[in-house]
Amino acid sequence: MDIRSSLRASLKRFDILPAIRIWFIKTVSLYHPKVWREKGWLWTAGLFLITYALIVVILGVVWSRSPALFDVRANALAMVGGDENKLVTGTYATATAIRIGKTLLDKPGGYLSNDIFPPGVYLDNIPNWEFGALTELRDLTNAMRNELSRAQSQSLEDRDLQIAQPQFNYNSESWMLPSTESEYRKGIAALERYLNRLTRRDAQFFARADNLRAYLQVVEKRLGNLAQRLSYAVGEDARDDDLIGGGGLQPAGGAAGQSQYTRTPWLKIDDVFFEARGYTWALIHTLEAMSIDFEHVLRTRNAQVTMEQIIRKLEHTQAPIRSPLILNGEGFGMMANHSLVLASYISRANAAIIDLRRLLEQG
Repeated sequence: MDIRSSLRASLKRFDILPAIRIWFIKTVSLYHPKVWREKGWLWTAGLFLITYALIVVILGVVWSRSPALFDVRANALAMVGGDENKLVTGTYATATAIRIGKTLLDKPGGYLSNDIFPPGVYLDNIPNWEFGALTELRDLTNAMRNELSRAQSQSLEDRDLQIAQPQFNYNSESWMLPSTESEYRKGIAALERYLNRLTRRDAQFFARADNLRAYLQVVEKRLGNLAQRLSYAVGEDARDDDLIGGGGLQPAGGAAGQSQYTRTPWLKIDDVFFEARGYTWALIHTLEAMSIDFEHVLRTRNAQVTMEQIIRKLEHTQAPIRSPLILNGEGFGMMANHSLVLASYISRANAAIIDLRRLLEQG
């Protein structure tokens, strides 16, 4: 019995439309060694090149999907083995940092920023998303090492956070000797050790208002920077006043206050967009974790509602993209401008974060 007859016999039990069944049989039969010998090596090589290109395209589409939001409470409970008694202050923020790190490395396609082979080498949306999420993870672990785990400025650093924080600052595009993934996994392992010590009351996490303010101050700058870069998608006249230092120094090569037209290159618009999406994706989970770990502080400052509003506004940044391309329409034309829409959500969330920080300061 030849290959087509055997395939036809094996597919009789499936309820497949005749045309699809015939096409499937013919396609699969092309990969039989007997066909290769009949067609010759040149035809066979072409078949495998086409197959390889098709697989690369399909994987590229699948790997380009951004990870979905996850439940912060369920994630923390799972990481402590389902024992609610181990959910002490700090476990939510730590478990969230671990989950963000694992998502970067274990999502479909793995970590793509340092790929040197297709399809990862030609994908740019997800690598920029990864960099945005990585930026937030770096800010979170830096805050955990320098503020959240220390009673005062003269306190000793936590031994595991002292290892974790530098690991996530390793070059995000190194593919060997050592690879980025191996360094980040060392950071995740250190965070897991810190989490285990937290659950045993052998580590500290200080949920104070001043610590939360210090972290939010960094978030303000990140969101302000992203909103400004997103607004450059349509171009605008920017003055050089922001380049002047506190001492009145003028920017090199021009006078103070000189106008300068700034616009993001067309090929870079989606890069900034997905970096902002990645950062806000990680920030949503971090703020949700902070709202639980700092619940007492937020309640005493009447700031719980403000924190909830910030999270809701940031969740709009993760709405599904119903366009195959990141559009860059101008003004009030017919085409959408995805960058300005995202900048609007980020700016509104940033304004609410400023209000939250003031509430924490005033008490």
